[in-house]
Amino acid sequence: MGRTSDARKKILEAAQSLIELRGYSALGVAEICKAAEVPKGSFYYFFESKEALALTVIDEHWAAERGEWNRILKGDAEPLQRLRQLFEATEAQHRAGREHRGSIAGCMLGNLSLEMCNQSEAVRDRLQEIFEAQVDMIEAVIVEALSRGEVTVDDTRESARAVVAQLEGQVLFAKLYNTTSPLGTLWANCLALLGGPTASVPAAN
Repeated sequence: MGRTSDARKKILEAAQSLIELRGYSALGVAEICKAAEVPKGSFYYFFESKEALALTVIDEHWAAERGEWNRILKGDAEPLQRLRQLFEATEAQHRAGREHRGSIAGCMLGNLSLEMCNQSEAVRDRLQEIFEAQVDMIEAVIVEALSRGEVTVDDTRESARAVVAQLEGQVLFAKLYNTTSPLGTLWANCLALLGGPTASVPAAN
């Protein structure tokens, strides 16, 4: 009973929602199962531990986010405009979340990095892999912009890392102050980091 793909989906959805709202450490398996409306035995049928569940939640979250990043960053727009579209999509996502919940949950990957990096080596390693993948994606766009003479950077890898760090940091501030205002500075800050043009790159349509 409860040992169906539907039960697994319910557990994952409940866990992601609870982790976004309250973090990982404060949650117990019983609370997750109650929110998912599945028996506790179903949890251990699909996941050997709460850590295993966290890793799966992280992978599911990143799979969806990576799809959106790919859609934007590998689109047909010019490279800098694609970066701007990514920032605008991030701001819109958190604005919608605030309107729906009344608060900004922040970046689940960033939140878990702060909470769990000293608690779980497996989670820390997985989060490192994901952030390195984000840096890869941003770097590819910077390399393209550099080849077109649109930015002036000496080290594309470190520049990409700085852009990802800025994005995470501003999302953290948005959560802290419960306002999307910090996200409005992402584009100007990105241009400053990359030595981009002073003229404004067109906003996304």
